[in-house]
Amino acid sequence: MDTKFSSKQALWFTLINYFGVLIGTVSTLFIYPYDKDLLGIIRFIDGFAQILYPIMVLGASTALLNFQPKLNDLLQRKLFSYSMISIVWMIFFCAIGVTVVYWFDWLENKQYFIYGFFIAICLAYVDLFKRQATNLQKLSIPTFYEKIIPKITLPLAFVLILYYGFTEVQGLIFYAVSFAVMLLAIGLYLFRYFKPVYTLNYKDLFQEIPKKQYYQYSLYAFSASLGSFFAFRIDSIMIPEFISNAANGDFNIGVNLANALMIPAAGVFALYSPLISESLKKNDLSVLKIKYADVAKNLFFIGILLYGCVILGMKDFFEILPTADKLLPILPVLYILGGNVVLNMATGFNTEIIAYSKFYRFNLIAIVVLAVLNVALNYYVLTQTNFGIIGVAWASFFAMLVFNLTKLWFIYRKFNILPINANYIKTIASSLVLLTIAFVLPLNIFGMFDFIVRCSFFAGIFMLLIYKTGWVHEFNNNVQKALKLVVRK
Repeated sequence: MDTKFSSKQALWFTLINYFGVLIGTVSTLFIYPYDKDLLGIIRFIDGFAQILYPIMVLGASTALLNFQPKLNDLLQRKLFSYSMISIVWMIFFCAIGVTVVYWFDWLENKQYFIYGFFIAICLAYVDLFKRQATNLQKLSIPTFYEKIIPKITLPLAFVLILYYGFTEVQGLIFYAVSFAVMLLAIGLYLFRYFKPVYTLNYKDLFQEIPKKQYYQYSLYAFSASLGSFFAFRIDSIMIPEFISNAANGDFNIGVNLANALMIPAAGVFALYSPLISESLKKNDLSVLKIKYADVAKNLFFIGILLYGCVILGMKDFFEILPTADKLLPILPVLYILGGNVVLNMATGFNTEIIAYSKFYRFNLIAIVVLAVLNVALNYYVLTQTNFGIIGVAWASFFAMLVFNLTKLWFIYRKFNILPINANYIKTIASSLVLLTIAFVLPLNIFGMFDFIVRCSFFAGIFMLLIYKTGWVHEFNNNVQKALKLVVRK
């Protein structure tokens, strides 16, 4: 994949993600708060599906991405067909496992297993189809379907239940079926460009790829995928089990709003992936060292700019909304999880550096450590304290802090580079000083809209300072490009 392609994909990913976040944010502010219990149920279903679908895939999609470019056209299509069949077998085994677990009387929400199982089947094939689309460099449309269809159908399900007399079961069926629609749309698009081979004879395929090597790689990918769920999504299962579905809905509102801060990072990581890979292959760490610090600094600048406005203005903004009484209780969760997102952005592309190096297996170790720590901390908070979802948020923050510090330590030990320089430290210090000043300014004379003045003061002065000092080169470059466009017009 060349840089040009990566830049184009990064742009599309960012635009698609922002559109999805826009839909999700509007829904989170104006629709979901009216039935937090239903939101908690749906997030439990999503979490259950997120556990099952990596088991159904069992690393086949990642193995497809890894091995397919090394094969001729016929064997590429055979590998795809083999992956589809292997998922069918794993669906069968998962069905047996879910049936056994269903009979555990102490489990909460087991009546919703069927929806999660159906969604998991759809997600398993969506994952496989997206990997094939990646190899074909046709990823933008599948990404659009994946990001947008669930974001549209979820608020629609709420509206149908809240205002048009749909029962909970009918609404959940509507939501689950939307994943089948997404799968169908992605499949129809993919098969316009790629024709699989329908066969049960794969002897020639595994003469080219040793079966042992294939399954070793698949199991490694499966472990990383399942570990990621326990590291990042386990709260959606544990909160309903130990507190309630409504508490799960509250926590998810905080997650949705906090994750909006992370969107700029997705495109940046995609854009710099080829550079990271090339630098590591050539063992040229000089360029990587500079970009590592620049990207981390740029992402921190964006993250703290947005997060600062959240701290300064979100409480007052919530108070003018019709859903204020339902949103205000989740503010502590939003503040903690927002800080978590900024922390993750501020460390740059450390995961990508490890992933593209010969030490790529360390990412799995780090994920497992994070998963164990996150589950243990969540269990302790939920069973031994009265902190509730605020405790869960702090547990996630602490686990992510350890996760990122571990990766920073590993990269420094192996490559002797860190994403920190003098300008980065100045950027951090100035942001904290300005944030403090904006927070304590006596602006009550502006009444209920004083948060607009506070946010404008912080954002305006901070951006002006960064531009004048040149501490964040990417910001200056973007401003100059924008000015040139304005002058031309």
